[in-house]
Amino acid sequence: MPAWSNDTVQLEDSLTRALGRYLDAWRRNSSAEADALDKTLATENFQNVEWYLVVMIGMFAFVVVSILVSTVKSKRQEHSNDPYHKYIEGEWTEQSLPGYDNPSAR
Repeated sequence: MPAWSNDTVQLEDSLTRALGRYLDAWRRNSSAEADALDKTLATENFQNVEWYLVVMIGMFAFVVVSILVSTVKSKRQEHSNDPYHKYIEGEWTEQSLPGYDNPSAR
């Protein structure tokens, strides 16, 4: 029996060492691949950030400018030939007559 026990222990030790070497090599390979992938992703993640920012700021500026232009354009449509404007202009420039009496106030 001691011979079987000794062979089993030696087999167990050799298999354990072989499995340990395999797992260590696999971990080194996978960590090297992971490091290479992380390095690639880090460069790709920031590669087009400048263009993204330019496009986003450009779209925001376009929206703001279009709102400002439409507001200014809508205010510019009111000019002196507008009948409502003439009515207000006539009422404001009219001189009040002395002795004018409001008949509805009586």
